[in-house]
Amino acid sequence: MKDRTVSIKLLVISLFLIIGLSLSSCGWKPSEEEIQALEETRSAALDAEKTQQDKKAEADNLQSQVDQKKAELEKAKAELEKVNAAVDARHSESSESEDSE
Repeated sequence: MKDRTVSIKLLVISLFLIIGLSLSSCGWKPSEEEIQALEETRSAALDAEKTQQDKKAEADNLQSQVDQKKAELEKAKAELEKVNAAVDARHSESSESEDSE
């Protein structure tokens, strides 16, 4: 009796295993249209990545140009301050000379 129960369980498990394997082995194969659509999507994704890399490089380049222009502006402001200080010094020297005469 016990052997019969074990045999029945083994048979049921075997049947489930066979049915499961047979159902999973019938695989789905993509059609030509689906393959073509996949390739187009892949191509579009690669193009988008390349465009993104190009735009990032362009943005980095523009940012470095902005930083360079800011540095030039600070240098020009410092030069302007020097010139204004020199002009003020000359005016004060001129004023002192006129006042002493």
